[in-house]
Amino acid sequence: MKYLVTGVAGFIGFYVAQRLLSAGHQVVGLDNLDDYYDVSLKKARLDLIASHERFTFFKGDLNDSHTVADLFILHRFQRVVHLAAQAGVRYSLDNPHAYTNTNITGFLNILEGCRHHKIEHLLYASSSSVYGLNRKLPFSTDDSVDHPISLYAATKKANELMAHSYSHLYGIPTTGLRFFTVYGPWGRPDMALFKFTRAILAGDAIDVYNHGNMWRDFTYIDDITEAVVRLLNIIPVADKQWKVEDGSPASSSAPYRIYNIGNSQPVMLTDYIAAIESATGIEARKNMLPIQPGDVHETSADTKPLYEAIGFKPKTDVKSGVKRFVDWYRNFYQI
Repeated sequence: MKYLVTGVAGFIGFYVAQRLLSAGHQVVGLDNLDDYYDVSLKKARLDLIASHERFTFFKGDLNDSHTVADLFILHRFQRVVHLAAQAGVRYSLDNPHAYTNTNITGFLNILEGCRHHKIEHLLYASSSSVYGLNRKLPFSTDDSVDHPISLYAATKKANELMAHSYSHLYGIPTTGLRFFTVYGPWGRPDMALFKFTRAILAGDAIDVYNHGNMWRDFTYIDDITEAVVRLLNIIPVADKQWKVEDGSPASSSAPYRIYNIGNSQPVMLTDYIAAIESATGIEARKNMLPIQPGDVHETSADTKPLYEAIGFKPKTDVKSGVKRFVDWYRNFYQI
């Protein structure tokens, strides 16, 4: 098949493209290579797949409706994996327009491409951040997510609503993926594992928010990728028996589904740091700080619906996953 993977130079997009190519598919990758974080890391990811004969890279911006429309016309995709986004909770506090431009306008352009070219399945990245003020754990896709606490989370919730409207109006099968704190080799420099590892190896102190009293459902990148690739073949169909009054928000009378993709084993931040210390062999110097605006205290994923759909649930333990990242980091940066 021919796939469009947006955000192909990004963390998850790079892994998904690799898996699709290794399975014999054609992949067209779209990325604007913006400087939100180190562009050389994005280019290094691309270098690993750029020479593949079934891979085509297109540098372009999702916000440009003509660019996106032309891409759909030229390549005639069968399926789309939309992973491009402006990421980061804290960055959204200072740069809100970057989120509405990419996460709202950009997503609309993808939906329009899917609409006009009869795409058979659109998978798109949502986020565990949509759970916002929810306190019932584990977070379930059966629960309401109407109280986000960051603009980033609000744009991801908006993506789910936009996808539903297009599924309902035009019959486009859409699947939203609520990722829970993804980590691993080739990860993003703005995330905790990358920042902590870099600081610890450099002998610098790390900032530990809420004095380390936070829990995250850290999910290893290989598990994320496996779930995404399996879900590509689980194409949603309309559930004619579904009703708003008693149906799950994760389903619909339209061909629309939402899944959590998480490890279902929350880890305390201090234990996560201990895993990094173990992998590096260095004890971290810590600046204990209060919780930051937009942060939630705990995340935990209910992945039963995911397992029922694909027979798989993430399982990599944090100690193993962190060790693999640190080994990659030392090798990549020659430390």
